[in-house]
Amino acid sequence: MADKEDSVLEHIRGLLKDNAVPKLTIELAKIPGMEEIHNDLTVIREVMFAFSEGDFSQPIRIRGIISGCMKALQARLRHLVWQVQRVEQGDFTQRVEFMGEFSEAFNRMATRLDITIKKLQEKEEELNALAGSLRRYGGFKNTAIEAIVKSGTIEYPPNHDPLTGIMSCRYFMDRVASELSNADVLKIPCGIIMVDIDNFKQFHDKSGSLPSDEALKHTIRLLSSLLRKNDFLGRYGGKTLVFFFSGADEAAGRIIAERMRTVIENNPVKLESGPVPITASFGLAMSDTVPLPHDEKYIEVLLSNAGSALYRAKSEGRNRVVCFSDESILAG
Repeated sequence: MADKEDSVLEHIRGLLKDNAVPKLTIELAKIPGMEEIHNDLTVIREVMFAFSEGDFSQPIRIRGIISGCMKALQARLRHLVWQVQRVEQGDFTQRVEFMGEFSEAFNRMATRLDITIKKLQEKEEELNALAGSLRRYGGFKNTAIEAIVKSGTIEYPPNHDPLTGIMSCRYFMDRVASELSNADVLKIPCGIIMVDIDNFKQFHDKSGSLPSDEALKHTIRLLSSLLRKNDFLGRYGGKTLVFFFSGADEAAGRIIAERMRTVIENNPVKLESGPVPITASFGLAMSDTVPLPHDEKYIEVLLSNAGSALYRAKSEGRNRVVCFSDESILAG
């Protein structure tokens, strides 16, 4: 009996400490509950290894308090990845609350960046106002100011992105709030598609004048050509765009997103160095997936759902469309 207990303890110790999973012998498998313990610890090992490699998509197929904690950690880490991506795209309102000293450092950094960007935006508004005054009164003797005006960066309304001319993130969210209110009354299905250009770094490495900007503008031109009457497009930040559609259910939304994916894939961006293939990944979320009032938090959750689906599209190989409903099933 003592030998059997020693074998069980040695096997569990091996599952916890050894690099390779120890084999479950026939004798040990006959012990009631031993096979279940072996399988559960094997799954825990796999998930923890995946976490250590930065892969937070590993399915957790066990039950109990440990699996519950691991699923909660997995969800938090995936959300943290999304938050870091949002900061990268210019959203400095993100805050982390569950990682102690790291959270404090992250939040201080985001706050400082937010303050700095707001100060820069204030300066930009002052320069735009000055350039507008010079335009009205013909004061273009200063070639530096003339260059600013001729660049076209102040031609767009203040609620539009100065580089691309499409809606800014803030204005996009305001429009979505209005559309969702109307859609709720009229019982019209609607959704958001989040679009992110794949392997965007390649456009920084190509020769030519601001090839990354041209790749972004090229993508926007293609997507704008597919806009229906009540659809609209906004810049979420960096290389990420958001597309709102109404009067279409999830099946139709998939078709819209797939059409967008195909037109981008089939139209390379033309740079000074020559044509370069371009693809994008798409995350789709329908408004009925968020059973909350149509306020700003509701919209943020809807965008977060689309972002989660986009994250899955990226992790599964890029250049594909993923629905948040698919994401929910896979996350299990």
